[in-house]
Amino acid sequence: MGNLFQEAQFEPECFCNTIVCEKPNNHLNKFKGYMEHPDQSRTGFGSESLLLRGCTIRNTKVAVGIVIYAGHETKAMLNNNGPRYKRSKIERRMNTDIFFCIGLLFLMCLVGAVGHSLWNGTFEEHPPFDVPDAKGNFLPLALRGFYMFLTMIILLQVLIPISLYISIELVKLGQIFFLQNDLDLYDEETDLSIQCRALNITEDLGQIQYVFSDKTGTLTENKMVFRRCTIMGSEYSHQENAKRLETPKELDSDSEEWTQYKCLSFPARWSQRPATVGGQGRAQPLRRCHSARVPIQGHSRQRSVGHCESSQPPVAFSSSLEKDVTPDKNLLAKVQDAALWLETLSDTKPAKPSLSTTSSIADFFLALTICNSVMVSTTTETRQRVTMPPSAKALGTSLEKIQQLFHRLKLLNLSQSFSSTVPSDTDLGESLGANIPTPDSEERDDMSVCSGGNSTDGGYRSSTWDQVDIQGSGLDASLEEVLEAPALGLASPELCYEAESPDEAALVHAAHAYSFTLVSRTPEHVTVRLPQGTCLTFDVLCTLGFDSVRKRMSVVVRHPLTGEIIVYTKGADSVIMDLLEDPACATDSDVEKKVRKIRARTQKHLDLYARDGLRTLCIAKKVISEDDFRRWASFRCEAEASLDNRDELLMETAQHLENQLTLLGATGIEDQLQEGVPDTIAALREAGIQLWVLTGDKQETAVNIAYSCRLLDQTDTVYSINTENQETCESILNYALEEVKQFHGPQKPNRKLFGLCLPSETPPPTSRAAVPEVGLVINGKTLNAIFQGKLEMKFLELTQYCRSVLCCRSTPLQKSMIVKLVRDKLSVMTLSIGDGANDVSMIHAADIGIGISGQEGLQAVMSSDFAISRFRHLKKLLLVHGHWCYSRLSRMVVYYFYKNVCYVNLLFWYQFFCGFSGSTMIDYWQMIFFNLFFTSLPPLIFGVLDKDISAETLLALPELYKSGQNSECYNSMTFWICIVDAFYQSLVCFFIPYLTYKDSDIDVFTFGTPINTISLATILLHQAMEMKTWTIIHGLVLAGSFLMYFVVSLVYNAICINCNSPTNPYWVMEGQLSDPTFYLICFVTPVTALLPRYFFLSLQGTYGKSLILKAQKIDKLPMDKRDLEIQSLRNRQRPAPIPEEAQHTHHPVPPVPEQDFRANSPKSSSPSKYK
Repeated sequence: MGNLFQEAQFEPECFCNTIVCEKPNNHLNKFKGYMEHPDQSRTGFGSESLLLRGCTIRNTKVAVGIVIYAGHETKAMLNNNGPRYKRSKIERRMNTDIFFCIGLLFLMCLVGAVGHSLWNGTFEEHPPFDVPDAKGNFLPLALRGFYMFLTMIILLQVLIPISLYISIELVKLGQIFFLQNDLDLYDEETDLSIQCRALNITEDLGQIQYVFSDKTGTLTENKMVFRRCTIMGSEYSHQENAKRLETPKELDSDSEEWTQYKCLSFPARWSQRPATVGGQGRAQPLRRCHSARVPIQGHSRQRSVGHCESSQPPVAFSSSLEKDVTPDKNLLAKVQDAALWLETLSDTKPAKPSLSTTSSIADFFLALTICNSVMVSTTTETRQRVTMPPSAKALGTSLEKIQQLFHRLKLLNLSQSFSSTVPSDTDLGESLGANIPTPDSEERDDMSVCSGGNSTDGGYRSSTWDQVDIQGSGLDASLEEVLEAPALGLASPELCYEAESPDEAALVHAAHAYSFTLVSRTPEHVTVRLPQGTCLTFDVLCTLGFDSVRKRMSVVVRHPLTGEIIVYTKGADSVIMDLLEDPACATDSDVEKKVRKIRARTQKHLDLYARDGLRTLCIAKKVISEDDFRRWASFRCEAEASLDNRDELLMETAQHLENQLTLLGATGIEDQLQEGVPDTIAALREAGIQLWVLTGDKQETAVNIAYSCRLLDQTDTVYSINTENQETCESILNYALEEVKQFHGPQKPNRKLFGLCLPSETPPPTSRAAVPEVGLVINGKTLNAIFQGKLEMKFLELTQYCRSVLCCRSTPLQKSMIVKLVRDKLSVMTLSIGDGANDVSMIHAADIGIGISGQEGLQAVMSSDFAISRFRHLKKLLLVHGHWCYSRLSRMVVYYFYKNVCYVNLLFWYQFFCGFSGSTMIDYWQMIFFNLFFTSLPPLIFGVLDKDISAETLLALPELYKSGQNSECYNSMTFWICIVDAFYQSLVCFFIPYLTYKDSDIDVFTFGTPINTISLATILLHQAMEMKTWTIIHGLVLAGSFLMYFVVSLVYNAICINCNSPTNPYWVMEGQLSDPTFYLICFVTPVTALLPRYFFLSLQGTYGKSLILKAQKIDKLPMDKRDLEIQSLRNRQRPAPIPEEAQHTHHPVPPVPEQDFRANSPKSSSPSKYK
């Protein structure tokens, strides 16, 4: 129950409280209840107090709890509804065709029943085979016809391909096996390969028309790197940090260690000399990824490789790219001043509310360090919560020993840009004066030592030598001598930060770079170490966690020096800016002007960050009185203990606290693109797939990322619609549609719109080149206006002309609504891909859901149909495996329909010569073995191993994917063509033997055996003609099936002396093999039956214009000629470039600024355009 029992030792036998909570439900993120104490007081608790089944407790030595739900009432079990079942498009098409087969079977049985009645009616007397019942009565003709109808159903029921469903499942298992063992879909960094969680929709991977993707963690790495910040209107660009990020690759040689030592540097505050390195005379910025590694107390020297070593527990969001931040020189000196200013505060002299830069910088970095849920844990020992700052005894090394060590180095000049230092005893005393007691100074000296290998200030495995002030001297020691020096006596384990999100980790790492180090965190306290080494322990009074509705997080703490109660808040700029204190409330006009100026400059910087593709967060604070907080805390406790309207009450309490804030600054965090994302998006677009990005980020950030990943091009005309008003939204959509239709109307290919397939014409490249592509950017508020104003059809019609659509500031519910809208209204195949819990609803809504196993947990993976580790894997997954799976399975399904119809028709034609009696000319066991053994394995091998086009060609020509989108292999036309072909081949296979043996005296099985043999040969040869890949396995299976037929027939006919009296198949096959006529008809009949199909395939291969046929021809060429043909074919397929003048003649109406289309400017009716 969280921290309810932390005050005293918990004794279960003395527990007499009553717990009241909600009934069991499947809401994992919601829980409400309260504990009623004997004195009738209540303590409320929420989801943070509930430990779900299957969770692992970390950073905790002892846990005391009470079981609330057990067994099948737990939330985990209630959410376990088993795997989701999705029917593939082929399966839905196949089910429809099964009904056609049922109708065909009904028609054939009806013909048999009517024919039997008519045939019996031709006899003047009852024939001898018509046996009466016990009373001598004969069945009426109608009843006999009905019985014959049922008999024909039993006889011809093979027409319904029941075995097809079993074969499909086996084929899909084989396809998934090869899919999971594809090394190109394996990610070495995460040691993860593709996971196929849905076994029944692999073929849908080859028919995708729309891809809906999240941005953060899907298109980007979700490794947040601190880039820039603005404090009190002053922007700090961190240029050296930007240069470091341009070359993230670290050295992997022994020379790296020398480079790291040369880059040791210290702050300019106590070293006023120009920054030099090793006496070389040129400035070198400190890069934390080049930090030193020294063996300390048996710890071996390590290299900063960007990920945890195998001996260390893995920690998310802790790669060197995320942890290593190069401080801004201008800000570093101000941070030192702010840290010294903090030392001057006391409870008798609290900080007065002011707009001074020094105090704001101090509060800014304190907010970065405190306002989060980051836990501090060790990496070299068993996971445990660090609840106290490291003591001086644990470190056991004095500053004098450090100085002696560096005196041996003869480092005359050290760099000034060191991230976290502390002055020597003399300098520190001179700087702080009498404000700081001597024991504190000594304690800081003792605590100031750390190393790259063992850091006590936050667990940076690539951290630098922190908090040391050293004066170099001219001695003749080398670096090698230092490496041989005795190891420092540091015993404190290395600490690392464990964050719920990469944003939090990035901010804490950034604060650490400026020596505001998070040392420990407990539910009641959080300890921060300042640049001087002083540790401040803040009392945590309350934490308001981040949620998607508030879009902010707040923490209420008591300042350890002043005793003030301070609220630190961080969140989205669109929210924080509206919660700031009104500048008009300021008593001083100068203060009001300054506040407005700071706010305007901060907003300008935020817009700049967004245009650069950075994720922005605003930082603010608020000081409240003891009485106000006491009243608010009482209100909060009542809300937490409430069972009715608990969420609304908690939201109301948060709004009461998070207002009238004072803006401190903002941060810009970079989320870099994943490797291969632009190429993947370009390939998917060439494949005819329309890509939509649904993200919750700011519009400017999303647009910038869209340009970076080639989702949008600089030559595109991008329409941006931002409005909350439904009427304004409708007018903007109408205007955009009118303008787009004017230039794209007859030239833009149409898709299925609302279930109706409209004709499409592909324009010649010259006409397409005259008009640039169109993109659409829309935000969440506009989506609400579209859904509430019933404007979905106009919105979809506009998107048909767009190459890409960007939905910004969209909620998880809006994401799923968009996917469902496109899927249902346009009747297209959709795919959603995401990596976080906010993408689960979108993944569920799509025909195929793909989860990325990133850094935001496994919610998306557990809800997905397929799980991959990188977005670039989507390229081969769809273009290669998707095409193969669709092509193989669709052609196998068509072949199965052909095979069954062809074989069943042989029995149907025989009914015309046996009085529609329901008898057969083939032995029943032979009929059973025909589908069970003789023709079952070739289709399976065909469905698993056949490759119509090689993987290299499919990747080089993404346009080949369109064959699956258009369902070229399996549609209504191919189905009925195969049915007609089956009827023709069955006629040939029956009547050629019939005409051969006409007027002879052979028995029925002697007549049926050649027909059975001919039909098997024809069906297997038909399969061979459909195969595009020939291997030893294919040949062995086909030849083996045919030989197995003869072996089984010979053995069966030899031992079956009296199996089907009075007519038995005894020695029938042996007799046929000695008859030359048998060999003749077995050769002539299959050739005659397959000649039309062979002729058609020959014409198709010679004169066919299909891109698939051209690719198949290219695959047969040598490697050098193949590459030339592929390049030539790509050049012919690619449209001509857009002329420069066409980019400007496209706009008959001058572009209107974007701000004119927001809800507060309803007068405008033209969408803005990016260029």
